[in-house]
Amino acid sequence: MTEFSDAARNGLTPAELEDVLRQIGAESYHNRHPLHHKMTAGELTRGQMQAWALNRYCYQSVIPRKDAMILARAEDPAFRAEWRKRIEDHDGTDGWDGGIARWVKLATGLGLDRDLVVGERAALPATRFAVGAYLAFCSNRSLLQAVASSLTELFSPMIISERVPAMLAKYDYISADILSYFNARPAQASRDADFALAYVVKRANTAEQQQSVIDALVFKCDVLWSMLDALEQAYGEHGHIPPGAFDPGRASP
Repeated sequence: MTEFSDAARNGLTPAELEDVLRQIGAESYHNRHPLHHKMTAGELTRGQMQAWALNRYCYQSVIPRKDAMILARAEDPAFRAEWRKRIEDHDGTDGWDGGIARWVKLATGLGLDRDLVVGERAALPATRFAVGAYLAFCSNRSLLQAVASSLTELFSPMIISERVPAMLAKYDYISADILSYFNARPAQASRDADFALAYVVKRANTAEQQQSVIDALVFKCDVLWSMLDALEQAYGEHGHIPPGAFDPGRASP
């Protein structure tokens, strides 16, 4: 664990807890990862962009499933009414007219086959392990910890504001239509983060509870960071693509 492993030893006020959570994002969110910097600098090949989109789909597709696990464990109907908006955002009205469908549009717009993307078999093993760990965390830890793990959405609008203009400016094969997934996300993420943050700081009253939510957010940042580490290892200069994973140099994995 990082320097945040003992942050709540003596107990924190709600404002102090919020400050620690925001500091985690400032230091550990994946907009600080070298691969993100290469993306926004226009340094990734089309194949590397495809690998990013294909692997990120695994994460996008698990979001409504982890939110359903959180929803099922919540006894407060007001909480459930608010939280289910997240599932509706990603699944839409019929499962394929929400955020997940728009991510498929992004991936196919980069030249990937739809079935290859949604099948997830060509994703990196490390991606699947990271996404599975996130789903298990939200399924097995306390409701408070599961909600806290979603607080990476505090920082999502920032990374989108860096990523989207750079992709449009520096990759001539990417259009605004391809990136339509991101149109609604800043507002959705801000809405969801405000609710989750208020929930966490109100209910994390003991030092133990406060440390648990701090650890939950660190864990989630580690999930997102590890996914980019895996991409860089497989598709960067070392080129260690695991057997069966997507290979930009071949017609199919």
